[in-house]
Amino acid sequence: MSNGRILSGKEVAKHNSRESCWIIVHGKVYDVTDFLDDHPGGSKIILKYAGKDATDEYEPIHPPDAITTHLSPEKHLGAVDPQTVQKVEVRISEAEKLRLDRVAQRPPLSEILNLHDFEGIAKQVMPEKAWAYYSSAADDEITNRENHSAYHRVWFRPQVMVDVTKVDWSTTILGQRSSMPVYITATALGKLGHPDGELNLTRAAAKCGVIQMIPTLASCSFDELVDAAQPGQTQFLQLYVNKDREVTKRLVQHAERQGIKGLFITVDAPQLGRREKDMRMKFEAEDPSEVQKTGSDGVDRSQGAARAISSFIDPGLSWKDIPWFKSITKMPLVLKGVQRWEDALKAYDLGLAGVVLSNHGGRQLDFARSGLEVLVEVVEHLGKERGLVFPNDKFQLFVDGGVRRATDVIKAIALGATAVGIGRPFLYAFSSYGQEGVECALKILEDEFEMNLRLLGAPAIKDISRTMVDASNLSSHIAPIPGDRLYESNYESMQVARIKSKL
Repeated sequence: MSNGRILSGKEVAKHNSRESCWIIVHGKVYDVTDFLDDHPGGSKIILKYAGKDATDEYEPIHPPDAITTHLSPEKHLGAVDPQTVQKVEVRISEAEKLRLDRVAQRPPLSEILNLHDFEGIAKQVMPEKAWAYYSSAADDEITNRENHSAYHRVWFRPQVMVDVTKVDWSTTILGQRSSMPVYITATALGKLGHPDGELNLTRAAAKCGVIQMIPTLASCSFDELVDAAQPGQTQFLQLYVNKDREVTKRLVQHAERQGIKGLFITVDAPQLGRREKDMRMKFEAEDPSEVQKTGSDGVDRSQGAARAISSFIDPGLSWKDIPWFKSITKMPLVLKGVQRWEDALKAYDLGLAGVVLSNHGGRQLDFARSGLEVLVEVVEHLGKERGLVFPNDKFQLFVDGGVRRATDVIKAIALGATAVGIGRPFLYAFSSYGQEGVECALKILEDEFEMNLRLLGAPAIKDISRTMVDASNLSSHIAPIPGDRLYESNYESMQVARIKSKL
């Protein structure tokens, strides 16, 4: 069958079974019969749309080119006459009607005073599936909460009698200018929260002069996000390493040609953590007999959106791969997900540009320490072992996870970080208010930087020093800290399995 052929919806509708399964995505027809058992999300969701238009289900959790990448050309059957396509009937539940009412009742952005507010609104207006994916973390979510509370064990030592008439919170990250020591770190599946997905971040980053890190698992395609950038706008790329190194090589070298200024290689995800809120949403959404099945490759299909999109990640990634990465690109290489000083030292000795001290937003190994705590030991030991002083332009330390205030960022800078990555708050911002929400979030951070630099007695980022903080209790995990009312009001407690009533 020719790819140039125009098919009728009636013809497509005949192929609506496991034996012959065609679907429509973005006006094109694909034969996915042989792909059913290999689909990371399981066959049931595809069979739901057999013979029909699956675009609405496909789009939020796949880049536009995902289907063309994974299906061989002969499975691309051609275009479809849109006038003849059978639509899947969508029934709006009472819960969805209530959610849409809440969307209409959102407060104006002028009433959003801090990054916590975006999370509180997002929790009420996002679809349950999207909220479960964005907010979930590993196991008991101890590390997820520790990432935030760690900042509360660091206290300021402000200096006074400093001229702070003018304050400047701009900086450079891997040699690239940024309006503040913050970058938008990579987060997956942006279209779960908003139809424009990660494009909201690209556009807002351009307006506010910050750097966006493009995720491997974005809902938008890589080229779409690069093409949306303004002239001179800096972007980084977060990389999940594919088992097929040629796929990785093509992506990295394409990114370099497209002007990407830094490659952040994720090293803390040889297997994705058990994110039970996300998993429980999968159980609620599907037939229980279906979610207990595994595909022919033995992958458990029950584990929600995270597991469904990540089966390509190589668990064999090791230090032996670093020379290969250096051979295929001249971009600065940063390891994202380093969690102890010994690994930071290896990265320095191998000539990398830096490390992100991160536990993946608490989504991987529960009881991993906060990036902020690891930062202190990295600065101490690399100082002892190699005589390094931080912040350091030749080997930069970054932290992500749990940041909600400019004061959090300032604490990390004082302890030796070059900049801090923020992820979830920007997801919540665009899920609630689109691009304008992200711009508002960045403006809030700017206002906080201006005030807190003045109150700390630091006219510029370079003036923030280790003497301005007391981190003596940072490693005391049971130290009493003040209750964080805003954070705790948004945190959704984990649930236990419950007996279900019969319909």
